[in-house]
Amino acid sequence: MKAKNIITVILLCAILGGLSIYAYVKPQTKYSYAERRTLDTFPELSIKTLLSGDFMSEFENYTLDQFPFRDTFRGIKTFSEEYIFNKKDNNDIYNVDGYLSEMVYPLDYKMLDYASNKFKNIKDTYFPDSDSIYLTIVPDKNYFLAEKNGYLNVDYDKMFAYMQEKNDYMKYIDITPTLDINDYYRTDTHWKQEMLPQTAEMITETMGIDISNEYTEVQVEQPFYGVHCGHYGLQVKPDTISYLTNDIIDEFNVSIYNEFKEPVESTVYNMDKLNAEDPYDMFLSGVVGLITIENPNATTDKELVVFRDSFGASISPLLAQGYAKTTLIDLRMLNSVMLSDPDLQDSINFENSDILFMYSTIVLNTSTSLK
Repeated sequence: MKAKNIITVILLCAILGGLSIYAYVKPQTKYSYAERRTLDTFPELSIKTLLSGDFMSEFENYTLDQFPFRDTFRGIKTFSEEYIFNKKDNNDIYNVDGYLSEMVYPLDYKMLDYASNKFKNIKDTYFPDSDSIYLTIVPDKNYFLAEKNGYLNVDYDKMFAYMQEKNDYMKYIDITPTLDINDYYRTDTHWKQEMLPQTAEMITETMGIDISNEYTEVQVEQPFYGVHCGHYGLQVKPDTISYLTNDIIDEFNVSIYNEFKEPVESTVYNMDKLNAEDPYDMFLSGVVGLITIENPNATTDKELVVFRDSFGASISPLLAQGYAKTTLIDLRMLNSVMLSDPDLQDSINFENSDILFMYSTIVLNTSTSLK
């Protein structure tokens, strides 16, 4: 018995000592592609940081982020919580029939007010007399999964009704009848472009615009591990990304505006992004403040302005088929005061334009990201 205890202590010391030595000699990992976030590195060591206590608090975060085999231990933790202790979620991520989703809760009316006030201020400042203003809300996956599977969720009917009431100068387009859970990636927050033609057609029909519903679907080769994979902690089957094209979309002229407010020629589908942190960014190059799409095959001179979040990146090419020019504005990246910047006046035109505010329930419930 004594020998057994000695062996146990020796093995434990060897494991802890080995992990400690490895943690000390291994290169620091600056970014976690699994979690899609920057990891804490060794903090600044000085008399000032020691006396203030900043060093120790930052050192604790550093040891957690740089722990050896961190992702392996995170997987063990998730497996234990889900399959041994029957915990329903891990890091607020839950799994229903292979669909990973992050809980959105509770409904935050202050955030809905913030978004609505932002929209109203933009309307009053830049297009006060327009009667072609529309609102559509993109439901997140919890709309289809959470309540019926016993997870915390917002009251979506109340959210939709509240946003309609607060923005009653807009024409509301309810797209929920065109969607179901199969229209979303299993491992990611976003919806699949190849499932959106009916949704795009409902939006444009409401605005009195015809678009093509004939597309060629192209599937990319790389597997797609969405944003929820790393947060969940366990290996899951990857998604695949497909995109839609046709003769109209193929001839779009796309410009992305850089930090110098200069247009840079781009593409509808940026294949370089497939190898970046978030492959979903292949749709119109991802999170960009200002993008314009010119359609040389348009049968009208009418334009479309879309205030959008990342969900708008994949559906906007379908909407743009019906307009001479489509301008996409992401208020998370472009401050609304910049809409009057003289350097951007040739790019943003609110006259003779349909104006669509299209935001996901996720962004509306955390709307301080809108500038």
